[in-house]
Parts: sequence; structure tokens; C-alpha cells
Amino acid sequence: MTVYWTGASTKHRMMTHLVFCPKFRRRVLVGEVARRINVLFTECCLVNRWELHEIGINKDHVHLLIQTRPAEKISEVVQRLKGGSSRVIRLEHPELEEFLWGDSFWSDGYFAESIGSKNEAIMRKYISEQHRS
Repeated sequence: MTVYWTGASTKHRMMTHLVFCPKFRRRVLVGEVARRINVLFTECCLVNRWELHEIGINKDHVHLLIQTRPAEKISEVVQRLKGGSSRVIRLEHPELEEFLWGDSFWSDGYFAESIGSKNEAIMRKYISEQHRS
């Protein structure tokens, strides 16, 4: 369902497909870590007034379909998602240190793609099926 947001003098729908990986593409997004990542991303979106439409968590990467506002840079959205979750996961799961030495949980890069209304259903299906692969 296409939902447009309105501002003082705007009507917009900024949908972005994001993908990012743990450091060294380690297969650590399983069990409690995966559940916690889901909760942290949901909370981050709630606090920042973004809409998290879909999330797909594989063992070595995460897919998100997120709706933001035009004034927000995607790089800053990713920074908030990755930065906050990295701190919490590393504190709550010190056993991951042997796989992910250093200060970060996530790798430096990310993939971002804008999604139009015609491709939204395809992308939602793709992301929702990620946990099955």
C-alpha cells in the first residue's frame, strides 16, 4: 500500500532499500543476535520517525525497506542504524569479539537503492523471504 507523507508544503514518499553486512561478512546474525538487531532497528526507526516497512536478516547481511523524509541523508540514516546497533550488540554479546575485533560490528560500506511504487511489492517479497535463504 502506497502511503505518502505530508509536510508543511510537501507530499512525499522516500522509500529506500538498504543492505549492510557485519564486519568481515561474518555469519553472526543468528539467534538472539538477529532478534536483537530486529528490535534495535525497529526502535531506531520509531525514535527517528521513519517507517520500517520490511526487514530481512540473513546470517551475513541485513535488508531493510525504510521510508524517510526528503531532508534526511541516507548516509546519516545508515549511520544511526549501524552506529546505535553496533554499540548495543558489542556490549550485550562480548563473545563476538573473537570474530569481529576492533570497534565496530558492521562493515564500513552499505548498499542503497530508491524504490518506486511499481517495484515496492517485488522488493517487499524479496526482503521478507531473506530469512529463508
